[in-house]
Amino acid sequence: MNVDFSVITNNFTYLLWGRLSDGHVGGVLLTLIMALSAGTLALIVGIFLGAVAWRFSGFTRRCLFIWAEFIRGIPLIFVIFWLYFLLPVVFGSTFPGVLTVILALAWFSSAAVMHSTLAGLESLPAGQREAGVASGLSDSQILRVILFPQAWPNLLPSYVGLFISLLKDTSLAFIVNVPELTTVAGQVNNRVQIYPAEIFLVIGAVYYVLCASLAIVAARLGQQHQR
Repeated sequence: MNVDFSVITNNFTYLLWGRLSDGHVGGVLLTLIMALSAGTLALIVGIFLGAVAWRFSGFTRRCLFIWAEFIRGIPLIFVIFWLYFLLPVVFGSTFPGVLTVILALAWFSSAAVMHSTLAGLESLPAGQREAGVASGLSDSQILRVILFPQAWPNLLPSYVGLFISLLKDTSLAFIVNVPELTTVAGQVNNRVQIYPAEIFLVIGAVYYVLCASLAIVAARLGQQHQR
């Protein structure tokens, strides 16, 4: 079996950033943009919902748990399909596929962020909250000043793990023809049709390098917080 990676070098810039010169971002660059955008939205929404679940136990927390379990119990590919076909109907116009995938990833991941955030907050001693109340702080101030700074080192590995999963999940964007890394790799493979092993071996290695780099950064950040 002859292995020829010239298909990668011949299409390197296309795999890296798509047709950027024509104003159409793709490849690795679009994958990172979607992952960062979806991850940021998921963190904002998930941390907020986790704080709400921490503040209001009872009915509010049960409703949030039901919502989270509903989302986590559905395959992500269905969430992408739903938003892809539903959003144009709701807004009465076409909706960019990239934005659809970002919203789907953020919605799907925010449920896991909520659970991780709540678990991190509840793992802290109850006396921390009581001390904040005794100092005259509001619940939002207790979260911001006392609890989150202490919980952050423990939450960071969980957040990074979720982001790594989200980064890999961007590959599902191919189902709505968004030109991220997996989609453009498929396009190259369909065009040349003789180097599928080389193409997807390299694409798998790229995903691994991206995810491993994130894990290394998270480990170093965690060590800095422990000092």
